Amino acid sequence: MSGYTTPAATRPPRRRRSARSRQTPWGRLLRGLLVAIGVTLACVLLFALLMQWLKPSDQVIRIVNQLIKLGSIFVGVYAAVGRSGDNGLLIGAGVGLSYMLLGVLLYALLSGQQLPFTAYLSDIAMGVAGGGIAGAIVAGMKRR
Repeated sequence: MSGYTTPAATRPPRRRRSARSRQTPWGRLLRGLLVAIGVTLACVLLFALLMQWLKPSDQVIRIVNQLIKLGSIFVGVYAAVGRSGDNGLLIGAGVGLSYMLLGVLLYALLSGQQLPFTAYLSDIAMGVAGGGIAGAIVAGMKRR
């Protein structure tokens, strides 16, 4: 055989992009929001079942509620950004913002209670900060 190589053999191999990296930022944001909502629903259902046996105080319920929100945001950000993802901080903050805006809006509509504006604002700020931090952490994780 001669020393002829095909053009395909001289080209460097292509890296396949994952399905997550082909999504638009809006698609990734929506994916993270939906995952966060699903995690919240599962955790609230589980906590409601546990409340029947544990009978926690109001303070414990408030703390668990905040932990469920932050945990849901983290899982949603992980689903949106993925390990070694790009724009982790920005997409994470977007997932946190959209999740908390939706939660504040639903709470205001369903409960009929009017909380002070600063309470709503602090919840939204917590979501943006938590989502941004989670996005930075998740984007910095290395793939194996």
